[in-house]
Amino acid sequence: MERRHIKWLPLLLAGLFFAYQYFSSEKFVNPETGRKSHVAMSTREEAFLGVQSYQQVLAQSESINSGPDLEMLKRMALRLATATGKAGADFDWQVSLIRSSQANAFCLPGGKVVVYTGILPVTQNESALATVLGHEMAHATSRHGSQRVLEQNLAQTALTGVAMSLSDMDYDKQRAVMGALGAGAQFGVLMPFSRKHESEADRIGLHYMARAGYDPRESIRFWQRMENAGGAQPPEFLSSHPSHGTRIQQLEAEMPKALEEYSKASHADAPASLNRILFRAATTQLLLPAIQSFSRG
Repeated sequence: MERRHIKWLPLLLAGLFFAYQYFSSEKFVNPETGRKSHVAMSTREEAFLGVQSYQQVLAQSESINSGPDLEMLKRMALRLATATGKAGADFDWQVSLIRSSQANAFCLPGGKVVVYTGILPVTQNESALATVLGHEMAHATSRHGSQRVLEQNLAQTALTGVAMSLSDMDYDKQRAVMGALGAGAQFGVLMPFSRKHESEADRIGLHYMARAGYDPRESIRFWQRMENAGGAQPPEFLSSHPSHGTRIQQLEAEMPKALEEYSKASHADAPASLNRILFRAATTQLLLPAIQSFSRG
């Protein structure tokens, strides 16, 4: 590459704007992991976009408004939302069940949860579904969407600066350089960030489901089923998601901590269940004379 083909002023201006975008953006500390990051939007902006997307999905889909699957989903969403603690305290949690063959579920910023009926046969049980929902809710509470917007904006700023600096270069050479840089940004920066977000959501979601009283060991079995059912995956460095094997290894490493929380949740539920049993027994004893008298009369 010849020096006369490079304009340095566009690179300098892009660098200054890059720095401005990064340092003027809002800082965020994940309350679960302590990881520090920067985000492109405020929580209010995220929630507004979440509501817009949620309404758009509902307008274009067939919602299920009653039935045992919906009741189960509402019960699960409430337990998981409570388990998010401080991270989801300001969210306006809502959940919808959509009739569709898609095996999909997601949680939009601000707490809008959408589950497609097609995923229910895949999860097979409540704890496996809690694995999926806990993961999706962790994306929202960790503000991963807003982080990705900032990452993409920064990458676009850098690439635009380079493109302008090479504007005097031969077109074919310029296209080759930009293609290489674009691929480098995609596979060397954006995809690793995405895999990091997925792994973080797996870890946090595991703790959410454990606190909510769902056996976290079911997450391992779920991903084992996904690994066995799915076809060959692309190499991990070419994917925005970790491989099933990597996910299983990471979940196994986090499992002892999750099991501690699951044990605490199970013990916390036991007194409440015992109280309900004792209350029903005492009520029956109090009402028994009246019932017997009524029967004799």
